[in-house]
Amino acid sequence: MERCRTFFFAILFFLSQQTVFTQDYPEPRVDALLKDGIIHIINQDYKGAKIFFEALDDEYSNLPFGKIYLAAVSIAESYDYAEEFDSDFIYNNLEEAKDQSLDLLDEDEENLWNNYFYALSEGYIAYFNAINESWLSAVSTGLNSISAFEDCLEFDPVFYESYIAIGTFEYWKSKKSEPLSWLPFIDDNKSYGIERLITAIDSSSYNTYLAINSLVWIYIDQENYLAAIQTSEKALVNFPESRLFKWGLARAYEDVNPEHSIDIYFQILNSYPRFRNSNQVNETILKHLIAQQYVTIGDEQKAIELCREILREGIIPQSSMEKLEDRLKRVEELLHQLTK
Repeated sequence: MERCRTFFFAILFFLSQQTVFTQDYPEPRVDALLKDGIIHIINQDYKGAKIFFEALDDEYSNLPFGKIYLAAVSIAESYDYAEEFDSDFIYNNLEEAKDQSLDLLDEDEENLWNNYFYALSEGYIAYFNAINESWLSAVSTGLNSISAFEDCLEFDPVFYESYIAIGTFEYWKSKKSEPLSWLPFIDDNKSYGIERLITAIDSSSYNTYLAINSLVWIYIDQENYLAAIQTSEKALVNFPESRLFKWGLARAYEDVNPEHSIDIYFQILNSYPRFRNSNQVNETILKHLIAQQYVTIGDEQKAIELCREILREGIIPQSSMEKLEDRLKRVEELLHQLTK
C-alpha cells in the first residue's frame, strides 16, 4: 500500500482529533461519546474506539453518527495495518447512515446537523470508493458531499467541518486540473483551499485531525517541507504515538534531514503491535523507504542489507503480494543498482 496520502479525494473525512472542540453537537452525551471515540482512533486504540461508537449507535440509533464512525474506525484500522477491508460492514453502515440522513432531511431540511450527517456519510462513501478505485462512484458521491458541506455553510458560515472538506477538495481539484488551467472556466483555488484548512485548524472542530493531516500532505506536495514538519510536530504534541502524523513527518524530513527521516520511519516500523500477525505490507514499505534514505546519506551497505532482508522474508500472503508487487520490483532494482 503506497503511503502517499495525496489522494485526489482527500476531501474525505477520516476520523478526527484535538482535545479542544468548539462546534459541539447539542446533546452532551452524543458529543462526549464522539470525542472519546475519536481520540481513541487517533491513539490507535481501535477496540476502545469501537466501544464508544457502539454505545453511540445503541443509545442514539435515531442518529447516523454511530454508524458513520463505526465504518470510519473499521476503515482506519484496516488502513493502518494494511489489511483487507471489511467492505460489507463498511458499506452497510454508511448506506444505512446515508438513508437515515435523508430521512432526517425530509423531516427538517433547514437543520444544520441533518445536512452535516448527509455530507459526512456521502463523504465517507466517496472516500471508501476512492480507496477501492471505484473512481466514477467516488466522483459522484464526493461531489454530493461537497455540495452538502456547502449547504452547511448556508446555515452557519463558520461551520469549520465544512472548511476542512471544501478546503481539501478545492486544493486537490485545482492540482489535478493544472493541465487544463489554460481553459477560461478552470480556476486555481489551491491558495483558497489552504486558507480554509488553516482556519479550520486554528478554530478547531471534530475533524481538526483531518485538516492537519491534509495540510501536511499539501505542504509536501508544494515542497514546503518546513511547514509540513512544523504542522506534523504540532499534532504530535497532543498525540505523540500517532503513526499517521509520523508518516507525514518522516516524508517531510526526507528532503530536509534524511537521517532524522530514517529515525522516524524506524519509530513507525517498531510501533506496530507484536500480537497481530503481520502481512508484511507495512514492514516492506518502511524498510524500502529507509533503504532509499540510506542511499541518500551515502550508507549503501545498510541499504543493501535492508533490501536483502526484504527479499528473503518468508512467504507473503497473496493479498499482500498484490499490494507489494511493484514495491518488490523496485527493491530488486535498487539492490541490483547498489551491487552491480
